[in-house]
Amino acid sequence: MALTDVAIRNAKPRAKPYKMGDAFGLFVLIQPSGGKLWRFKYRFDGREKKLAIGTYPVIGLAEARRRRDQARELLAADKDPSRERQREKLRTQIQAGNTFAAIAEEYCEKRKRDGQKAWAASTAARSEYLISLLKFPLGRMPITDIEPADVLAAVRKIERKGQLESAHRTLQLAGAVFRYAVATARLASDSTRDLRGALTAPTVTHYGAIIDPARVGELLRAIDGYEGQPITKLAMQLAPHVFVRPGELRHAEWSEFELEGALWTIPAGKTKMRKDHLVPLSRQSIAILKDLHALTGPDGYVFPSIRSRKRPMSDNTINAGLRRLGYSTDEMTAHGFRATASTLLNESGKWHPDAIERALAHGDSDRIRAAYHRGAHWSERVAMAQWWSDHLDQLRKGAEVVPIKAGKR
Repeated sequence: MALTDVAIRNAKPRAKPYKMGDAFGLFVLIQPSGGKLWRFKYRFDGREKKLAIGTYPVIGLAEARRRRDQARELLAADKDPSRERQREKLRTQIQAGNTFAAIAEEYCEKRKRDGQKAWAASTAARSEYLISLLKFPLGRMPITDIEPADVLAAVRKIERKGQLESAHRTLQLAGAVFRYAVATARLASDSTRDLRGALTAPTVTHYGAIIDPARVGELLRAIDGYEGQPITKLAMQLAPHVFVRPGELRHAEWSEFELEGALWTIPAGKTKMRKDHLVPLSRQSIAILKDLHALTGPDGYVFPSIRSRKRPMSDNTINAGLRRLGYSTDEMTAHGFRATASTLLNESGKWHPDAIERALAHGDSDRIRAAYHRGAHWSERVAMAQWWSDHLDQLRKGAEVVPIKAGKR
């Protein structure tokens, strides 16, 4: 006789568990404690087995019968319902571990130790920050459940703040995470591939840089008069002489310098081109570094954070110092010292363009040519480093410098 909801509800507990049967193997087990448990009895491979369906009244009679029928469909397909239940639990556990946040973290760790293609420290920090902006809306979601609309909604929050470049970069990083999930067999396809063109394109802007010689002199004098943190002042004084990328400057460590040999070796892991970059040091650069050594040496970061010597100064420190001196973003930036050096060195006509490119650590797609020019122009770069610092001293003094187009060396 089939069960009724009333009969189950009115069933009283006894000293021992007892069953109330329904049909096709479904029954409810009444416990001495009063609990009522749904079970489905079936045979598979000649053995009697039981499948737990749930508790009453959380699972009502109609739902219990529906789940029983699902189990019977599996039996008809020669599948064991209990084994299929275990597989589903395992799939759920695996899916729970394959959240966007977990795979994004795994991807970032891979990129930080990815051989010649490994992220530089500054790139890693920036990328991890941008990916963290997606963790609130997407982080806990299984990556297989994320749809293009979910990603677009997340990056548009960044776009609406006017951070167009960050929005585009974040979308690119999200796509990289999805493609990594595809490559590691945890996802069928990249959910961001159809989002190209969905965001507003940012306006391409160039770093503010002063390239007029007279104004460069004014800037150098202004830096000498800076009254903020001494380490910030020294960073701004050194930057025009070495004209490396701002991230390379602020991540500089004392172990990279040979002051007696007038050489700074920036390791490949910190450079954009993923190759060691050798920087010849002028007498002026060494003098500034010796002043710094008295403040921050003999080991660790050359330009540590004011909060902790275990961290480098903020990526905004030099720019903030320039703003304090009255220079707007359009006028001068930390990165602008590179453009200043590139422009004035090229305009001087004294140095081979390839020597200047090597000094700026610009890449060369031809490895053989790159190796040749690195060796061929080293002596010229050493001479150029000293000439450039002497030239900056002239500009600082306010001397009128008329570029003379001398023959290239």
